[in-house]
Amino acid sequence: MTKKIKKALGTAAATAAVTALGLVAPQTSVAETAAISHVKLSSKANAATRAIAAADPQAAKAAATLCGAGYELYNAERLPDARRFATLFTYDNGGTGPRNCECAVFDNNLGISQYMKLKMCENQASNPRCSVDANYYTQYAGPVRMNNCPTVTAIMADTPSSTAYINAVRGFCD
Repeated sequence: MTKKIKKALGTAAATAAVTALGLVAPQTSVAETAAISHVKLSSKANAATRAIAAADPQAAKAAATLCGAGYELYNAERLPDARRFATLFTYDNGGTGPRNCECAVFDNNLGISQYMKLKMCENQASNPRCSVDANYYTQYAGPVRMNNCPTVTAIMADTPSSTAYINAVRGFCD
């Protein structure tokens, strides 16, 4: 891991510790946060997703804005784990079958430029269509959109050829 990532991790750890102590802002309920941030939560959003949206409503709202009108927060996940180098936000438009469209945004939480790749592919056995956004980003990769129960791949590394410290593959129709 490079020195710049280690420095960013130290800053992120200190911020997380202060946040965990509740010293940054008063706690609010998920309903209050969702109403304040204007982020619609999918009825399928799990407790972890709701907690992430409540803890950082600005990020959830910014990612939702990138996806566009009609999308609801389906899943939010800190990656690679609680250290939170990045957050993967996935949104659903509530349709069914081919009309069900998903959108993903991969938020860079390190505050330094990283190689990021966000890929969303149809869930088909042979020759699936894919939507990809890959480059060096300081803020986010995406949005990418796809229908038909897509699979989302989120990668973060120093360079495209270096070992990824985030390599997450998630399915929408699991």
